[in-house]
Amino acid sequence: MKRNIVIGNAWPYANSSLHLGHIAGLISGDILARYYRLNGDNVMFVSGSDCHGTPITERARKEGRTPDEIATQYDTEFRNLFKRLNFSYDLYSATKTEYHKEKVKMLFKKLYDNGYIYEKIEPQCFCEKCNKFLADREVYLKCPECGEETKGDQCDNCLHVPTQEELVGSRCIVCGNTTIQKNNKILYLKLPEFQEKIEEHTKKVEHEWRINARNETHKYLNQGLKERAVTRDITWGVEIPVEGYEDKRMYVWIDAVLGYLTDTMKVCEERGLNYEDFWKEGRNNKIYMCHGKDNIVFHSIILNALLLGQEDNFHLVDTIVSTEYLNYNDQKFSKSKKIGITALEALDIYPLDSLRYHLVSNGPEKKDTNFTPEDFIATHNGELLNKFGNLVNRTLKFKGIEKIKHGVLDEEIKKTILNIYNEVGNLIEKLEFREATSKIMNLVEQTNKYYDTQEPWKQVKENEEKFNNTIYTCSTVIANLSNLFSPIMPGTTEKIRNYLDIENTKWEPIFLEKEIDLKNKNIEPLFERIK
Repeated sequence: MKRNIVIGNAWPYANSSLHLGHIAGLISGDILARYYRLNGDNVMFVSGSDCHGTPITERARKEGRTPDEIATQYDTEFRNLFKRLNFSYDLYSATKTEYHKEKVKMLFKKLYDNGYIYEKIEPQCFCEKCNKFLADREVYLKCPECGEETKGDQCDNCLHVPTQEELVGSRCIVCGNTTIQKNNKILYLKLPEFQEKIEEHTKKVEHEWRINARNETHKYLNQGLKERAVTRDITWGVEIPVEGYEDKRMYVWIDAVLGYLTDTMKVCEERGLNYEDFWKEGRNNKIYMCHGKDNIVFHSIILNALLLGQEDNFHLVDTIVSTEYLNYNDQKFSKSKKIGITALEALDIYPLDSLRYHLVSNGPEKKDTNFTPEDFIATHNGELLNKFGNLVNRTLKFKGIEKIKHGVLDEEIKKTILNIYNEVGNLIEKLEFREATSKIMNLVEQTNKYYDTQEPWKQVKENEEKFNNTIYTCSTVIANLSNLFSPIMPGTTEKIRNYLDIENTKWEPIFLEKEIDLKNKNIEPLFERIK
């Protein structure tokens, strides 16, 4: 029976260019989407640009531009980037679209009507010099946990979220003036109301999560969930659909995480589908959220609370796909310090599928990992060119061969092919992408060893039948590699499918049943050596 699979990639914030560390986390979503489609499941792979909030308004103020101009600039850049990365989104949207804003306001109003959002009068940071209330991101303070200088929304060093009391005496990010506390009218989400249900759900599904997601989620649950403000005193964002709050806007953490749902609604409307098949209970569905470790609680707690608050039988997030950090030459990516390169710069330098493969096979799944140009070249030249590319090249471009004739498949390799789909599929579903790539590359190595042992350059002169069997066996492996590697290197594997006349691919073994004419295929090397 087909499953209904939602895969949500974290919505990148439209305020600066994305670097390779961001892509190392987001590529998980594309691997899962392509894998489940090969399985014949119904897939909804969605994301978009997070366009609202204080950082964008502050940048616009400094540059003498509008927030919409800043958001549009980076939204356009992100769309170009993901297209070049060959991400197979069903929809990549933006939080500033009218469709998204209207749907989010509807969901927000439902939370309010159900009693989970309420009004509270409380002191808030106010800058007398700027004559405005300040959001947590608009103030600086010394983190009470680790002592580092940080903005008020979350400490970049230890991820502590300061309380309102801890913001007393903070400084305005614009003018540096020490803030005062002044009463303000704010709407709050009753997050503690969802503590028990989120705990129950977490215990049920967390066996599929990586350890960082389990630890971070339990840290917040063990501390006890706290009410969170849902309105901000800014003019750029989603309007509040509650009377008396016309001059305020929604916090972006509500706006953005509900984008997975609004994107699904949009796609389903356009395709004549029912979004409830993906987001309601009892529909044979599963929901993945893919992001870096700094976004865990927004998906394991906040999004689930917003869904529960609808009181409408929503299916909660099943699997948190949370990566650790990718560093560059043993340092954190930093635009201000000129450490690392942007993802677009990387695509101008490195071959796309080699970059995708490297970010997966050396990815930060369970611990921080490091990207260096030298390591990338070693992966490209060593694994992809010398092993995978060499197998394809010396099989399909064997001198004088014009057809791949049907032959007898080597029994040991046949056994491997019959088993490897379940093995790799299970690893992908367990989020073991690095191990999955290693398992597939083992098949490449096994086949190269078989090729060398058979010595087809001798067989072609001495025993035509054995030669045909060798080429047929290697070609069969190559056909299956076009399946197994396709979630990771879709462009490269599409070339192989064209060479071998493979159509209607599924996540199952391929056995070549007819002769394949190679005469007019113009077969080229899959990879070129990088010096």
